[in-house]
Amino acid sequence: MINNKKVVVVLPAYNAAKTLEITYNEIDFNIVDDVILVDDVSCDETVKVGKEMGIKHIVVHQENKGYGGNQKSCYNKALEIGADIVIMLHPDYQYTPLLIPAMAGALSNGLYHVVLGSRILGTGALKGGMPLIKYIANRGLTFIENILLGAKLSEYHTGYRAFTKEVLEAVDYNINSDNFVFDNQMLAQIWYAGYEIAEITCPTKYFDDASSISIKNSTIYAIGVLKTAMQFRLHKWGIKKNKIFK
Repeated sequence: MINNKKVVVVLPAYNAAKTLEITYNEIDFNIVDDVILVDDVSCDETVKVGKEMGIKHIVVHQENKGYGGNQKSCYNKALEIGADIVIMLHPDYQYTPLLIPAMAGALSNGLYHVVLGSRILGTGALKGGMPLIKYIANRGLTFIENILLGAKLSEYHTGYRAFTKEVLEAVDYNINSDNFVFDNQMLAQIWYAGYEIAEITCPTKYFDDASSISIKNSTIYAIGVLKTAMQFRLHKWGIKKNKIFK
């Protein structure tokens, strides 16, 4: 716990057997109370590794629900076990677990309700091996989103996120897509609900065993990102209401 807040780390997993242990071992259990592993029908031994490591809460999907669907299971389970602070950490070791204390600390005092680990602040992205084309796409999409949402984030596309229970209960994330665009829909919902979003500089790593989105899915994601930002603006102006915002 931190400031009497129960901290739960959720691990949305797909074929993470090779990196799960090293990720788990860097979690600071002086602060973290529980870990939830959600396996989205991996083809490897992710679940077996998780059980051998003693992860108490393991959710196994019977059919692949996608990245967004995996997150829904993560957050629903975290709320079910009484989490006050929920930190999503990818078990592919692309993001360092060493930032968990800083992210939890920023939420535990009530100053913020959302913290993102940003690869774009500083020089972490390119230094960590982010492909130049992905970096350019990240910056371009973020620029457009900031204009349409009226925000000033350095990036919307990080997979390292921390939320308070209040935020997870306030936004209807279960109505969002089961695909990758879930991330953007959720941030748009949070921003629409009036919550401030903090960012912390986060180094990242790109290597063979880290997860990677295909060119096809990247294109679908980019279209979804722009669509979500436009839906936000149209809803905000009262031109066309959208059910994900309330």
